[in-house]
Amino acid sequence: MVRPCLAATVLLAAVSFVRSAPPAGYTANVTVSTPTRLDWTFTVTNRSLAEPPPDLIGKEYDSTKQSYELFLPARKTPKQSIGAVVFVSASNDPAGWKAFEPVCKQLGLAFIGVRGAGNDVPAPRRSRVILDCLDDVRRLGPLDADRTYISGISGGGRMACGVGFALPEYFGGLLPIVAGGDLRAEPWLRHRAVDRLSAALVTGQTDFNRGEVERWKGPHWTGIGIRAKVWVQPNMGHAMPSSATLLEAVKWLDEGKDRRAAAAKKSPASRAAPDAVPTRDQAAKALLDEGQGQLAARPTLHRGLMLVKGVSDRWPDTDAGKTARKLLEEYEGKTDRPWEAEDIAEQRTYLTAEARALGDYALNGVPAGSPYEKTRPAMADRAIELWSALVADAPDSDLAREGKKLIAQLRPLTNKEK
Repeated sequence: MVRPCLAATVLLAAVSFVRSAPPAGYTANVTVSTPTRLDWTFTVTNRSLAEPPPDLIGKEYDSTKQSYELFLPARKTPKQSIGAVVFVSASNDPAGWKAFEPVCKQLGLAFIGVRGAGNDVPAPRRSRVILDCLDDVRRLGPLDADRTYISGISGGGRMACGVGFALPEYFGGLLPIVAGGDLRAEPWLRHRAVDRLSAALVTGQTDFNRGEVERWKGPHWTGIGIRAKVWVQPNMGHAMPSSATLLEAVKWLDEGKDRRAAAAKKSPASRAAPDAVPTRDQAAKALLDEGQGQLAARPTLHRGLMLVKGVSDRWPDTDAGKTARKLLEEYEGKTDRPWEAEDIAEQRTYLTAEARALGDYALNGVPAGSPYEKTRPAMADRAIELWSALVADAPDSDLAREGKKLIAQLRPLTNKEK
């Protein structure tokens, strides 16, 4: 009997694990084939963990028991990159396909309807499910990060924002529906959001979250420089918008793709490859290389330092993370610190954008009977805190005069004694 050679045996084993993509069109249930390669731990922590603690998502969690609904447009060739809409529902059952069906078919986008990631699922596990599903589709064929948009309704929209702001290299934009989301605190990630992401926020005329979307999140994001736009759909409450509104919003997101491509040419690490995922070491090194390049020029010195700090904080155990820490210590020891003025100016911009937006929401965006009426005093307190810091920073400025006026308007909304 002729025995197969070792090389042939290995080849046959490799071939047996090749997974064919579902046919073009809609498939109601696709099972995740293997755990995600994407950095899901960073979406719920401030580090990329090499070994996540088992209790972060539960020891019983099994990626291969997760599933999603999938629509794939026809590709001209198997290697053609396509865009996608990743949709996160408020419930564990996937939703959104019927509303997005005309959009995806007209614009040639895949649709990934995540299952088992509803509002009752803890955020770490929810994030893992989302990224298990997204990466599973990336394994089936290349996805164009510049045209991959993460969306969701209500709590699913908040979760979509959290994932998108943490991993902007995998997305071109956000499409939260009847909800907003929180920015990341890291300056370098805010820079990435400004340079790369577009945000289309959709709310309804009678949606109880309208004030949050229209007066707080949308203006806040625009105020720090993110390309953002708010749609208020008439005769709609806390619900999915019409396909026509979604089509308009996604077309608007698509209009930013050339800007995203241009940014990626300057900063290659800001955009994920269509069909590959870097290791922790590779990702850390790529970001460090970009940061070091920016340190060489005065106009980009502050941004470079923020990137280096991002590497040090996110991957402290890697060679790149250790090099980043040494670089930061070197710069901290310098007597000439020209980056500090830009850092202060940037913090002022962040504070001003949040103070204006949150203050307007507290004053004008919480109608009587709203479920958020009880939280209005806390919103007013936070807006006062932000404005007070800005007033103290430059007491005689126009900004301080604006702040003093708004503080006087906000004080009656608090529960504190006047």
